Formats: sequence, C-alpha cells, structure tokens
Amino acid sequence: MADEVKKDEKPEAEDKKDTTPPEHHEDAISETSHAVTVDGEELSYTATAGRIVLKEDDDTKTASFFFTAYTKDGVDDPSTRPIVFAFNGGPGSSSVWLHLGIFGPKRVLLTDEGNLEKQPGSLIVNDQTLLTDADLVFIDPVSTGYTRAIEKDEEKTYHHFEKDIESVGAFVRTYLTRFGRWSSPKFLAGESYGTTRSAGLAGHLMSRYGIYLNGVILISSVLSFQTIALDTATYTFHRGNDLPYVVYLPSYTATAWYHGELDEDLQDRDLPDLLREVEEFSENEYLLALQRGARLDPDTANEIAARLARYTSLDIDFITKSELRIEKFHFMKELLREKGYTVGRLDSRYRGVDRFDVGVMLEHDPSLDVWMGPYTATFNDYVRRDLGYESDLVYEVLNPKVWPWNYEKFQNAYVDVSETLRDTMTKNPGMRVYVASGYLDLATPYFATEYTLSHLGIEEALYDNIEVSYFEAGHMMYVHRPSIERLGPELREFVRSAV
Repeated sequence: MADEVKKDEKPEAEDKKDTTPPEHHEDAISETSHAVTVDGEELSYTATAGRIVLKEDDDTKTASFFFTAYTKDGVDDPSTRPIVFAFNGGPGSSSVWLHLGIFGPKRVLLTDEGNLEKQPGSLIVNDQTLLTDADLVFIDPVSTGYTRAIEKDEEKTYHHFEKDIESVGAFVRTYLTRFGRWSSPKFLAGESYGTTRSAGLAGHLMSRYGIYLNGVILISSVLSFQTIALDTATYTFHRGNDLPYVVYLPSYTATAWYHGELDEDLQDRDLPDLLREVEEFSENEYLLALQRGARLDPDTANEIAARLARYTSLDIDFITKSELRIEKFHFMKELLREKGYTVGRLDSRYRGVDRFDVGVMLEHDPSLDVWMGPYTATFNDYVRRDLGYESDLVYEVLNPKVWPWNYEKFQNAYVDVSETLRDTMTKNPGMRVYVASGYLDLATPYFATEYTLSHLGIEEALYDNIEVSYFEAGHMMYVHRPSIERLGPELREFVRSAV
C-alpha cells in the first residue's frame, strides 16, 4: 500500500501547485521601428504594442489593458505633439476597425467599393493615416482584443456603462503618466457605441482627472438611444416612440437610391439633394401624421403612404399594413425581396442572400460578412509579425459575451450622453467635435445624429465648434475608397485646427 494517500494528506502535486500569475496579468511592452511613405514623404515611427495592468491605490490589480500606439520619430518635443486615443464600440468590439481601417499607418486592402478580392486579406500602407498629424493610441476595452479583467469572476462588472468609461479613463490617465504626454493636445475618437463612450469619457476625464480635451472625433455616432432603440424581444422600435421611424426614413431612401429602386425622376437626382427633400417630409408631414395615431384621417394616411412608397420603393400595401411605420429590419428584408436579396445593416450597399425569402429578419449582415475575415486575419498576423507582440489569448474582435450590457444608470429611460457632451463643451468651450456619418448606415442613421446634435441645448456660439460631414457609404465609411479619400484629409485638418 505504498502508493496509498492517508486521509489527512494531500498528494505531492497539490502541494506544489503553481501560483505564478498568467503572463497577461503583468505589464509587457514590445517596441518596433517602422517607416512608410505618405504623400511622397517618408514617415518614420515607433510602434508600441503591449499591456498595462491597472491597479487600485492599494496595488490590487484590476484589469490588463492591451493597446497599440504609434508615435512619430524625430519630433523635438513629443510632449507637445497631439495624441488621439481611439476605440470602437459594440459594446464588445475591439479597436481593430479604426486601427486598420482609417487611423493607423497600415490598412486592410479592399476594393474601391469596400469588398475583399481574396481571403484572408492583406495590409497596405494607409495613405490617409492620421499619424501624419497626431500620435495614436488604440485601446481595447475589457473583454475585447487581448484586454482582460484580472479576476475572471469580476469580468461582467466591466460590461457596464459607467464601469467601462471609468476603466478606459483610468487607462488614458495611466498612459499619459507613464509615457509623459500630459502636455500633449488630447483627443478621443470613437465609432458607433465608441461615440457613446467618447461623450461619456470626455466628461469623466474632466471631472475625475482634470483632463481637458482639444477635440472629440465621432464616427457613425449614437448619443441618444431614443433615436435607434429596439425592443430586443421583437427587434422592432419601441411602441410609443415614433422618433426612429422619422430619422431612419432618409437612410431608407438613400438605400433604395443606391440599389436603383426609386422612380426615374428620383434616381436621376444627386443623393444629397434628394435627401434634403426627404428630410423635410420626415420632420414635418410624416412626423405629424405619426403623432396623430388613430386620429389620422384616411385621406391623409393614404397621402403619407404614397409618399413613403415613393421614397422607399416599398409596396404601398406593405406600408399601409405597417401603419406607416417601417421597421428597419423589415426594410432590409423587404427592399430587394423580389430579387432574392437582403441589404446590410452596417452598410446597406451590400446585398445578402438568406435561406428563406419569407420572414422579416435578416439571417446575417452581408456587410459584416465581408469585413470580419480580413480584419481578423490581418491583425492577428500583423501584431505578431510586425509589432512583435505574442499572446495565446484569443484576440476578441467582436465579443458577444459582453451582453447583456448593463445600463442601470438609465433604468426606465433611454441611454443618452448628449447632456454629458453639452456639459463638457460648456465647461471646456475650446473643445472641438468632428462628426462623420454615412448616408447608407442603417445601424446609426445620419439623420438621427442630426436630430441629437440640434437638441444639445448648447449656446449658439458653441455650434461653431461642431463639424459634421456626410459620406455616400455606411457605418464604416472608410472601407469605401472615395469616402476615405475625403475623410482622411478632414480628420487631419480637424486635429490641426483644434490645436
């Protein structure tokens, strides 16, 4: 019985249990030198990929944040060079989209229309990189990219509106301190839910750390969820909230125009000119009609239905049976149903094919289908091969496990950070805001952003601090070559003017 373990004894293997913390729970930095040619000039820079472990005042580790930073070489005083902290949204998205789509020195190679020619994709020099005018730091919030909570049981506490802002804010403060950038002009840049985070973070950085920003970049913005909120049980807009129907209509028109589904006289018009007409109808006759509900007289209802059919190309009977309220997923399924196609949510230029032509919901988003593969593959190769960062963790490009996201601050109310933006701009009147919107975005429609900005309640002079630009593409307008060629120079000029 020599191998028998006595009742009160533990096997030797248990006594020697390894208590070494996982590698990703420790700080790590990989620095590499690079150069690209932009506008005929060589741009030399240092890339830093690594993790910063955040700690409480008592040295308790809380989260290990992964980031990728680019700093221009040969700058006399780096502390005075502008710095942009960038992230995407989701919630649950890593920063790979802004990183390898528009801001960074390399971008994913796509066709001019934003399609991939061959899997798995490749990177090319980004001739529109913002690195020409600012240093860049791409942040992956907790549970995205390689960023992780130290305690697995605590992970869900970060899937929270306020905790997310606080943790990203703590990272920004730590980065400024460790890399000596407190004197730099500071910017935030977010896309989609990242714009929600940006507006909230701008206020948090000011109130918690005294960090005043020079500017905020909002790409495919959503600051008030009242404009887009869905009932997650039915994937329709909330009953009693007619605002989304009004602000989505111009994007429906843009989509029908792009696919050549409108009457000839509308198809022959320039898109921005056509949309002005639809916007006028949306916020006047259409809004008033929806407001009347069952009190709307039949003749007016028929007139509104006819106008909606003209502006969307949908069947008038479909619109009438929808009580003049066109749900966004119904539209994506219905527009090209007779041709056997759906249209994308993130970018309605893209067409998809569902298993069944019947039904009211998309089986998948054809626009995300095009982008997900090349962005995932190219980043995972690039971070190791070019940036010298190694990790066996999954790089979470889009992590669905963060859902349900906790919005307890807004219980019984719509998520809204527009008041935070108003307060921040009022206290820091030098802060500039750049807003980019795609006409063909059915996730965060451009007219919803217009509505929110026009209701900020800031003093008239502060509206001069807001610059809004529109693109004939979707949520990630930078995948569209004509759009990125305008977006890139506008972002550079924005940074220069805000400094």
